[in-house]
Formats: sequence, structure tokens, C-alpha cells
Amino acid sequence: MHNINDSQGSKGNRESICLSSLELTVEQILQRVRGDIVMAIPLGLGKPNPLVNALYRRIAAMPERRLKLFTALSLEKPQGKSTLEAHFLEPLVERVFGDYPDFDYVKALRAGTLPPNIEVHEFFMKTGDYLGNAVAQQGFVCTNYSFAVRDMMSHGVNVIAQAVASRLGGDGKTQLSLSCNPDLTFDLIERMQAQGRPLLAVAMVNHELPFMPGSAVAPAGLFDLVLDGPGCSHTIFAPPNASITWADYAIGLHAASLVPDGGTLQIGIGSLGDAIAQALIVRDAQPEAFANILGPLCHGDLSGREIGKFEQGLYGCSEMFVNGFMRLIDAGLIRRRVFNDIDLQELALQGRVQETPGLQVLQDLLQRGRIASPLRASDIDYLVKHGLFKAGVSALGGQLLLDETSIRNDLSDAGALAAIEQHLLGPRWLGVAIMHGGFFLGPRDFYQRLRDLPEQQLGLIDMTRIGFINELFGDAQGSEALKRAQRAKARLMNTTMKVTLLGAASSDGMESGQMVSGVGGQYNFVAMGHALPDARGILMLRSTHDNVDGLRSNIVWSYANCTIPRHLRDIVITEYGVADLRGCTDAECVKRLLAIADSRFQTALMHEAKAHGKLEADYDIPPSARQNSPEMLREQLRPWRNSGVLPDFPFGTDLTVDELTIVRALKKLKHASQHPVELVGMILQSLGSEKPVPTAYLERLGLADAKSFKDLFVRRLFASNL
Repeated sequence: MHNINDSQGSKGNRESICLSSLELTVEQILQRVRGDIVMAIPLGLGKPNPLVNALYRRIAAMPERRLKLFTALSLEKPQGKSTLEAHFLEPLVERVFGDYPDFDYVKALRAGTLPPNIEVHEFFMKTGDYLGNAVAQQGFVCTNYSFAVRDMMSHGVNVIAQAVASRLGGDGKTQLSLSCNPDLTFDLIERMQAQGRPLLAVAMVNHELPFMPGSAVAPAGLFDLVLDGPGCSHTIFAPPNASITWADYAIGLHAASLVPDGGTLQIGIGSLGDAIAQALIVRDAQPEAFANILGPLCHGDLSGREIGKFEQGLYGCSEMFVNGFMRLIDAGLIRRRVFNDIDLQELALQGRVQETPGLQVLQDLLQRGRIASPLRASDIDYLVKHGLFKAGVSALGGQLLLDETSIRNDLSDAGALAAIEQHLLGPRWLGVAIMHGGFFLGPRDFYQRLRDLPEQQLGLIDMTRIGFINELFGDAQGSEALKRAQRAKARLMNTTMKVTLLGAASSDGMESGQMVSGVGGQYNFVAMGHALPDARGILMLRSTHDNVDGLRSNIVWSYANCTIPRHLRDIVITEYGVADLRGCTDAECVKRLLAIADSRFQTALMHEAKAHGKLEADYDIPPSARQNSPEMLREQLRPWRNSGVLPDFPFGTDLTVDELTIVRALKKLKHASQHPVELVGMILQSLGSEKPVPTAYLERLGLADAKSFKDLFVRRLFASNL
């Protein structure tokens, strides 16, 4: 243990303590916080898993002490729900997730064995993981992501612990970066400090985390304790890419056709986010093919759709920076730069800012009154800060100076301007970004791509506070006017589970009150879509879901849980089209949503709307919308999937070819197990001589030496589905 002197830190003149032992760090926490420990830990990858587990075990063995954890999205390695799945997953999990340590508190929550002196409160759950779990459901805190810091403080938080990345700076000193999760920690520390409330800030270095520059870099002394030692670094949780379904591709294609060139983009994780990214890439690289794919999905009417290449590019502003965004950056679509200065940003929107600093911008800033002539010291500082001038430029005695160069300080002098252009202009803009994110999560190659990016390109990806991204009003990172200027033509896309015919959406919970996930930032983005003059909020959902209860429509007459109220209805997309609901009457809203519902449910939904007086008695659904079926969708998209334009895994997969083959068969078996009629048909199909199966497949599933009737029966069903 040793001290690092810090005279620059945000906490004042103080020393940070560096530790190399998990046990010693836990001891320090217990000594410094004498009463109950209320620990905030970031969502997703930002959790210091080994440290949290060490503290959990210590407190579990100390009934006289209490621990309350406040967090979100506690990630756990996948586990099979059946013996077959468990056998299949074991080598895959070992290969992909490596030594990632699961949380002891998650295992205890699942098993119902959480110690009485430990509480867990999450404001966003891993989707569907805690349905029916009374302790987790009762401990859930329903809040917007941007209010999480406020609510942590209301719970009496006194410790914040975070995993961080580190590197040696140019001065030889260690730098820390909040890497994947600068979303909440800065705000929490600053607000606690402003209120004079004690907070122990603990960082654990995980050397596997990519070092993110810019806003994610921690000022020296931000953390009281910095742990870097054995057992701290581990594999980052990396969910493999999911295959993109027919429905997801259709939704992604519709969504991609609503994104204007020069706009701002927010998308989410998973196969739907990948589908949108791939559709945007196809649109830019093959605009004619994109139009040909989209045409049949729109019944031949492409009016109001965006189908051209991206000449200006897009700016990404999303609470979640996902692999799809990285692919859009690599494809050159996410490239519209935003400036952290309102004058430069407004000039950029007018097309007056070139790729590198130039005299035109200098003259525009002068005309706007942002700088003066002759240039003042504050003007020079401003120009250097944003890269318009090289570092080291100064003014003295009517001259601009840099090294041995001396130029008249007069922006109306043509000779002086020519000399400024030759000697003083900087090589590149500083403080610009093409992507702002609050946290990131993705597959293994996504993290490796971040590690491999050149510093200059990585600097264009700015991981920052969630308040900056999810809210429009001003904060420590920027004014409302600046945010509005940056977020031109925003398309804010989120997924939902249910949409009522009157336009309300349920995205986080069920009618019973059971929470599936959480609201996260969805409400904020929907509200932002209305608050920005040229923005749109887009909610996307598959038209149906199929489970043990049978096939159900996700467009419904009413639903008891509401995440987005109907007065904020905007755009809704299913695989069958786009419903623009902004400003619509209730009757028109019903009609437009019926037109994108699965046709097997349209008639019943229409009758219900009529029964409640929201639709004319003689209304009928147009014939063009009466063919909304999975079969129709597959026929429209099959040529493009077969040609490779819309592949199952456009951004690759961690699964081998054999694993993909096994997965497809297991999915069929799982689906049939929930649908008796289908299962009977599968059994009948399997009768007769057993089809040959590669021995490696049977060994992978633990069926190579099947002897019991059940195992022999399952092996036969599996063989028939290969």
C-alpha cells in the first residue's frame, strides 16, 4: 500500500491510496465506513466483480454488518435451462467468457439464499431474468436512468466502486479511465461532495478494459482507493452476436429508411440493433439494392423514405455504444463531427467548417463576435483549445508569436491572414466527436477493435455522462443550446414489448407488475424526440410473440403496464411497416397500427376498437394491409438473404458452423416442447430408422452414450431436426 500525492484532483489537495490486495481493500472499506455500507456500482461492465464478491462474502460472514447494493444490469454467464442446453453451452461459455467471475449476489438472488443482512436493489434488470423472483422484484427501484444518481443518494449511498482501465501517460504517471461506464460515477461523486456528504470512491483496475480517452478519463485523485493486483483483471463479459431474424431485418430496413443524411442516431443492442446497422450500411453502399429490398415491404410506395447514400454522414448519440455503432464507424457512416462549442457547432451545421482548420472559420468567428481583432489572450486560448491554432501561440505588442514566427495581430490584414494560414493554423480540430455514449457492451471483437483503434480515431468516440446523453437541459458537459445544435435531425430508436391501439407502449414490465427489465433511458429519448424540432422518437417491436401460452399479438387494445404514455406517441415500426402517429386522432392512430399488425389478429383488434367507440362501425382494413404474415415476409426477403446482402450474422459470430447447426436443431426442439401439436408432428416425423448424427454433436450434448428411454427419445428427436 502506498500513497499518490494529488494537487490537481477534483476532491482537493489529497492523497489517493493504491492497494494491491482484494482483502486489504475490503478491510479498508470496512474500517472507513463504520455503519451500514450502501454501495453504488455501475451497470453492465463497469462493476468491479472480484471486489464486490470479496466484500459480499465478508459481510455475509458478519451478521453485525449490513450491505446494500444499488446497481443495474448485473451480467451473468449464460446457463442452460435444460440438460441439453447445459451440455451445449459449457465449452462455448468457457471459450467466450473465459475467467469472467459471476456475482455471488446474483447466484444468491436466483437461489433465494441472499443473507438477511444484504440487500440488492436494481433499477434495470437483465431482461426477463428475475420474473417470478420475489426478492428481486420487491427490491426493484423504478426510475429513469438519468435519475439513478439522485435515487442512489436517497438510499444513503456512502461507497461507489467501479472497474477502470489504466495506462501510463506521457509524463510517466498512471492515468485511469472509467472506460465502459463514465455514465454515473462522476455525477455521484460531485453531487455528494457538493452536499458535504461522505463518499468513499474505490476503483479496481481491470487491464482487459479498453482505455477510453476524453470525458472518460478520471482526474487525478478522483478515487480514494485504487486497487490493482492479483485477481482483479478478468475477461470482459462479451455476449455473442445473435442471428438476425426475418422480422428483425424487416424492422431494421424500415428504420434505416427514416434516417436522414446529416442526422443523429440512437439504437440499442441485440439482433435488432445489428439489423438497423446492416440496413444502413446496405443503403449507403448499395442504394439501388436497398430501394429494391424496401419496395415490396412498403407495397411499392417509397414516398417519405430516405433511400440515398450518406453524403454528410451521421452522428451517434446513444446511452449504449454497441457493436452496430462500431460497424457504422468502420463503414464511414458515423462521421458527422460535433463540436463542444456552440459557435463552431452552428458553423458546422451551416457547412462552413472544413475537415481541417481553415481561415474561413477564423473569419466567421470574427463576424459572429466570438473573437475580436486584434486577438485577445482569451481568444487565443479559445482557438488553441479547439485546434484552430497550434499550441504555443501567444500575443505580445501587437504581434502573434509562435516559436520564431511573428505575425501582425490584425485579422483584416490580408498579409497577416496569409501568414496565419501558413504558420499558426492547427493540423486538426480538437474536442470534436462523432460518437457520444454512456456505456458500452458487445462481443469480443468489439472490445478488441476499441483496443486497436489509433488514438486520434479513438478520441472521436467520447464516453461520457448519462445526463449529457439522455437529457437536453444543460449540465457539466454542455448547455442545452449546444446539445440541440449537435442533435440535428435525430432519430431516437428504442425497442418495446407492447403497443396499444391508442399508442401507449409497455417496454419494461408486465400487467402483473412483474418487471422484465427497466425503463432505462427510453422515456427520455421519446420525450427528446418531441422536444427537438426536427427529431423523431421511434419505437420498434415484433408484431407477435410465441411462447408456452401460444401465439399472441404485441399490438393490443390495452395493457396495464405503461412505459410511454399515449400522448407521447410518435413513430411505431413492426416488420410490416411504419405507423406515424404524431398528431393523429385516436381513430387514425388505431387504423395505422392495425395496418402494421399481424393479419391473424387484425380483425379481432379492429372489432375491439369499434366496440369501445374508437373506430367507425363501417371501417375495414385496406386489402394492402391484409397480407401481413411471416410467409409473405420471407418471400419478400429470401432473395436478399440468399444473395448475402442480409446475412444471418452480418458482423460475425463467436459460434462455429457446427455450433450453429446444433443451435438450430435445439431451437426447434425447444419451440415444439411448448406447443403440443407441433411436438406430436415432430415425434411422428422421427419415427422409423434414426437419422445419422455426427458423433461430435452427440458428445457435445451428452447423448453419445444415451441409454435411458428419455435420452434415446431426445436423441432421435434431435437427429430428425438436423
